[in-house]
Amino acid sequence: MSTRTNEFGQPMGPAVPDRTPPPLPARRTMQGTWCTVEPFDIDAHLPDLFDALSAIESDWTYLPYGPFEDVAAFQEWAQTTCLGDDPLFYTVRDNETDTAAGLASLMRITPRSATIEVGHIHLGPVLKGSRAATEAMFLMMEYAFSLGYRRYEWKCDRLNEPSRNAALRLGFVFEGTWRQATVYKGRNRDTDWFSIIDAEWPRVREGFRRWLDPSNFDDSGHQRSRLQDCVPPAD
Repeated sequence: MSTRTNEFGQPMGPAVPDRTPPPLPARRTMQGTWCTVEPFDIDAHLPDLFDALSAIESDWTYLPYGPFEDVAAFQEWAQTTCLGDDPLFYTVRDNETDTAAGLASLMRITPRSATIEVGHIHLGPVLKGSRAATEAMFLMMEYAFSLGYRRYEWKCDRLNEPSRNAALRLGFVFEGTWRQATVYKGRNRDTDWFSIIDAEWPRVREGFRRWLDPSNFDDSGHQRSRLQDCVPPAD
């Protein structure tokens, strides 16, 4: 973005036209080829999610909650955390197995500045490294930008290398580290921030569409082109 100066010779950010703030995201289903992202339903999804998300205990390390001893404890957490409007939780359903296998949310939703974050991402083994997982992230991005949000955020513990790598693979731009940003589970967290902005979204969206095209996968489901090659880093 180019800068401009005011009457005092001071630099200012580009003008943003008056605009109606984007609406809040809704509890709606996002249908993909390999996954379905649907509003979290505690009755319909809880048993499958507990089984999926309890499979690998180390997956809870960088989340501020969990692991949970049993379904009852998981349900208690879900009732207090997952039923509100912000964060707005969605379940990721693997279409091949037709099971609820992951969670993600849209959160820190700020229509006035048109910013929104994806967070609370936790995927079970059937989704890890799969086309369905990538498609789920794409569907949530596409929904947010279609509503009119200007900035789509991702943040994680600086030490969470898988999350950092996932953000970069998905086309997010690394912005920097907030040192001693918070404390969770009795330890410090330096937080790394990433984003995609609306000016970048058409390029990112087209890259995702190329990668997700069935022709990009062989009969065994192996990719022909990597997502990083379809969605090159921002200049």
